[in-house]
Amino acid sequence: MDETTADGTRAPGRTPDHSRLPRTAMIGVGSMGGAILAGLRAPEVDIERPIAVTTRSEASAEAFAGAGDVTALSSERDPEANRRAVRGAALVVLGVKPWMVRDVVREIAGDLEPGAVVVSVAAGVTSAAIEAELPDGVAVVRAMPNTPSTIGLGATGIAGGASASEEQVALVQRMFATVGEALIVREDQINAVAAVSGSGPAYIFLYAEEMTAAAERAGFDEDQARTLVKQTIVGAAQLWAHSDETPETLRRKVTSPKGTTEQAVLELQRGGWAELFDRALAANVRRSEEIERGE
Repeated sequence: MDETTADGTRAPGRTPDHSRLPRTAMIGVGSMGGAILAGLRAPEVDIERPIAVTTRSEASAEAFAGAGDVTALSSERDPEANRRAVRGAALVVLGVKPWMVRDVVREIAGDLEPGAVVVSVAAGVTSAAIEAELPDGVAVVRAMPNTPSTIGLGATGIAGGASASEEQVALVQRMFATVGEALIVREDQINAVAAVSGSGPAYIFLYAEEMTAAAERAGFDEDQARTLVKQTIVGAAQLWAHSDETPETLRRKVTSPKGTTEQAVLELQRGGWAELFDRALAANVRRSEEIERGE
């Protein structure tokens, strides 16, 4: 099981082996890119430094002023910032929005090193679409992380494109292991990864919203309801994280026959949770497929 800190976050900077990560460039360091960057900057991570990053605004680049482990360039100040950043990089992470990926790839294609690995975290952009814009000898790997990566507790699916070797996919897996768990999957599973873990935190937060609202309707004030629900979710997640038992077993341990929990669980199950989750994941995958088609 993963080692966690006192506040429940995972200690960052843990990689499966001691191999050094090569020179890395990151195009875009917004929410997700920033999480990956934070993991790579952890002192425990052996990576060739400095890490090159690009931002759109000069103000965002200035946030890294004085950092010895990061070199930041802004496209606002330097129109060739992306091209400069990728030169000499063995790993290039595309942290831009899906509709920007192809334009960025075309922009940097001529400056990529032979043998470089381009990593895309964009939903709905296939490796084949990216490979079509790149010279021979440059590999593409897709990654689907989630927002808990910002605290080192992310879940990331990794899938290599046709151009990527097993070693290159494993390299990307090691990079994402710095911000949580990284699982290698087939590319035809990436949309399902997005549906399960990529969007998964939103489902948990929706549950928290509805449970908090129900607690308030049951007579608790806002602060009381939030405290009860939040700590229940955090505590249950940590209980599972520190256990080798399945969720079903852990649930049954709380559910005494003919008890109060059993009545609540039966009511939820009568609401068709299984079918509801199936429909929700299918809708998520369907939207990823629509994005792939440019819809």
